[in-house]
Amino acid sequence: MNDAPWIRHYGDVPTSLRYPDGTLYDVLKETADVHGERCACEFIGGSTTFSALMSDIDMAASSLVGMGVGKGDRVMICLPNIPQAVTLFYAISKVGAVSVMVHPLSSKNEIEFYINDSDCRVAVTLDRFCGSFEGLERTTTLKRLVVVDISKGLGQLKRIGYKLKSRKVPKVLMKEHMVSWEEMIAFGFGNAEKADTSAKDVAVILYTGGTTGAPKGVLLSNLNFNATAMQTYAMGQYEINEKDAMLGVLPMFHGFGLCIGMHMTLMHAGKVILVPVFSPDSYAKLIKKKRPTFIAGVPTLFELIIRNRQLRKADLSFLRGVFVGGDTLTVDLKQRTDRFLSERGSRSTIREGYGLTECVTASCLTPLNEYRTGSIGIPFPDTFYKVVAVGTTDEVPYGTDGEICISGPSVMIGYNNEPKETQNVLKVHGDGRTWLHTGDAGMIDEEGFIYFRQRLKRMIISSGYNIYPSQIENVLDAHPFVQCSCVIGVPDDIRIQSVKAFIVLKEDIKEDAFTKQRIAQYCRENIVRYAVPSEIEFIGELPKTKVGKVAYTELEKLEMSRKGLSPKEQI
Repeated sequence: MNDAPWIRHYGDVPTSLRYPDGTLYDVLKETADVHGERCACEFIGGSTTFSALMSDIDMAASSLVGMGVGKGDRVMICLPNIPQAVTLFYAISKVGAVSVMVHPLSSKNEIEFYINDSDCRVAVTLDRFCGSFEGLERTTTLKRLVVVDISKGLGQLKRIGYKLKSRKVPKVLMKEHMVSWEEMIAFGFGNAEKADTSAKDVAVILYTGGTTGAPKGVLLSNLNFNATAMQTYAMGQYEINEKDAMLGVLPMFHGFGLCIGMHMTLMHAGKVILVPVFSPDSYAKLIKKKRPTFIAGVPTLFELIIRNRQLRKADLSFLRGVFVGGDTLTVDLKQRTDRFLSERGSRSTIREGYGLTECVTASCLTPLNEYRTGSIGIPFPDTFYKVVAVGTTDEVPYGTDGEICISGPSVMIGYNNEPKETQNVLKVHGDGRTWLHTGDAGMIDEEGFIYFRQRLKRMIISSGYNIYPSQIENVLDAHPFVQCSCVIGVPDDIRIQSVKAFIVLKEDIKEDAFTKQRIAQYCRENIVRYAVPSEIEFIGELPKTKVGKVAYTELEKLEMSRKGLSPKEQI
């Protein structure tokens, strides 16, 4: 790896790291043994030291054993970012079980699928989400549902405040298979022994669309998580001390939030400020009040930060690290965010990473003091990148577009119950290494900087030309009238597909023919002729996924319904 072109841009970053043989629980315990009195987590004004957190984790682990949970069993965590989720995640690791991370706002049908697919016997959720589990003990493998009431872990005044701010929760009718969090903890007896699990054992299942769009459980090992946390920390080049805190707004059911927002921070003795519910105003207040040194999010989060009135005159000099991932960061948003931070006293610039759930989360990052326009950075230590011709394992020359492939310690074990899909994306190349075929189009330049183009399946083919929507969105978002945009392909009788742009205008711009004409002229001047949008539609807001990405598939479905076509008829 020492001859890889990106190595020369590492600076003080080591080219290789030594990874622990232990589990998620093991590395946290090592940290707690050294930094026990440091604050580990903060939640609604309350705080927990590393020593206290480990005590809670050990107690929860004993409770899991008391409920019959052991090595290899799957336990579903269907919770927002709250202390019980942190405790449970590491307790599951201690007993050698597997954490199945699920969005608490998932539909009942989704949860039913996740339970059966992962063979979960135990699930933990909030009282307000119990309705999504109603009757699933009869149609799934679920045997025990643990119900958490957040307010019971708060002091009296905070409990009153929490209940006033929260929507009313219907009273939960506890059934035979249901227990409260407090009752679960009572199952514990003594200190459960740590299971005999290794770095290569499955530790977490995260659900993703994978490379074909169908829900798949990604099997991730202790090594996958610990390596990603260590690589990110090394690449970040920020020494975390007792004053440092990560504002944990990214949800724990997502690899970015679970590994970077929580595990990496705790593993290196930083503090995590848990944010259970996101809103632009509350997030802005937390930034001003808590003064976190690190924040991370998807691009839409930073768009909301820039637009928030509460932060217009804020002092942000305390921000040392600002990270973005999970979706394409346009050049325009990068420039506006950097300017926003600089004008408010922060010396940090936004640093973009790239990855996917199949390798936990990020596997490359913009170097600390070097940026290439449009690049998503350079690979982490011990991580290899290559670009191959689509549909092959043949590497293409630097500067040539193709499919991005990744090899390294963060690459998943495989998909749960999906051997064929696993074979489709994990392939041994001629060099003897196993490579993850990402399904993403991109390019590596001669200096080793990586450029993401587009999801291959999202690529628009019009009159034989390959068109990447993200490139057109980059151009559109730089127009002074445009707040943000999303480009899709729509059926065309002559060209097979034509390009359509959905545009959210800035607040003071009118949705009229003049505006549309100006934007269309701008497109003709700045976009290659065959990729110019043939249609522009103004929209009040772009649809988002549960983690804040632009849900371009929803716009595709909208167009199909307008044309009276079924999803199967979509090109």
